[in-house]
Amino acid sequence: MDESMWGIVNILGPAILLIVLVWLVMRKRSTGKTGRTEQATRDLYREEEERRREGTDEL
Repeated sequence: MDESMWGIVNILGPAILLIVLVWLVMRKRSTGKTGRTEQATRDLYREEEERRREGTDEL
């Protein structure tokens, strides 16, 4: 590659990476699904524990 191509790579590469990282962070904050996922996991563990204590866990 010639010098002009390297200049483009050195400028556009980090800029594209920065844009993608900012987009991922903003997307993660705006979804809000983490709370629901954690609550669903807690509910599932609670149900499994209840079945284990009752002896109906089919082990």
